Amino acid sequence: MARAFDTGVRPQWCPGCGNYGVLAAVRAALADLGFRRENVVAVAGIGCHGRMTEYLDVNAFHAIHGRAVPVAEGVKLANPKLTVLVHTGDGDAYAIGLSHLLHAARRNVGIKVLVHNNMVYALTTGQAGPTTPRGLKTRSTPYGSVEEPFNPLLLLLASGATFVARGFSDDVQHLKELVKRAILHKGFAVIDVIQPCVTFYDARQWFKERAYKLEDESHDPSDFRAALEKSLETERVPLGVIYEVEKPTFEELVLSREHPPPALRNLKVKQPLGKLLSRFE
Repeated sequence: MARAFDTGVRPQWCPGCGNYGVLAAVRAALADLGFRRENVVAVAGIGCHGRMTEYLDVNAFHAIHGRAVPVAEGVKLANPKLTVLVHTGDGDAYAIGLSHLLHAARRNVGIKVLVHNNMVYALTTGQAGPTTPRGLKTRSTPYGSVEEPFNPLLLLLASGATFVARGFSDDVQHLKELVKRAILHKGFAVIDVIQPCVTFYDARQWFKERAYKLEDESHDPSDFRAALEKSLETERVPLGVIYEVEKPTFEELVLSREHPPPALRNLKVKQPLGKLLSRFE
């Protein structure tokens, strides 16, 4: 178990980096679920998280900045039988790649997205990003950020995501269970992982003092209004599955022979798309 899905490459993150916790949680989740490495694909973007593809022993693709999600969508559509994991950062996913993330949520493509959210551009020495707290002094905001950070959980819920959760890289066991639940969810799943940067913005203690688990408070993840309320909390930090509902996935609708989407019902093709794609499995 300790060496499951380990490439043997020594990680190069800063000592104490939250990425170690995310990596350990993902490896343990895949091992617990009994996955074979050839049935899993990990796609990563640009940022400190991007090295996940070097340390996680599965099929991997290192995409350019902000483009991990569309690459993962293509993989999932080409072979829906694969489990497709996306590792992306807050700058990667919530800035340059935001539109890709929201439309993947809207379509309900069956990819599983882990956003390594450390609230700064850590790889490029700690500049302010879309989730940087107002007033934080960074390399790009030496007098304090004047921008109000947006709420990614609220934005994802409004975009139609069918699985929205929040984890904490310091709680590996809890994060592992969230990853397992996200993988088993049929459809799009996103986990906003609080992953403080120990070098440029070490907010671990702040989060530890305010974090609580939703399962300890009888939260109903099927209640959309309750999920919205949880996403708006600022004094406390909810961890766990905030929202989960089951809907038809994008790949099911596109590749279905019995119930094709309206735009394809009258389209005359020589070979069904599903059959055509099966040649490449």
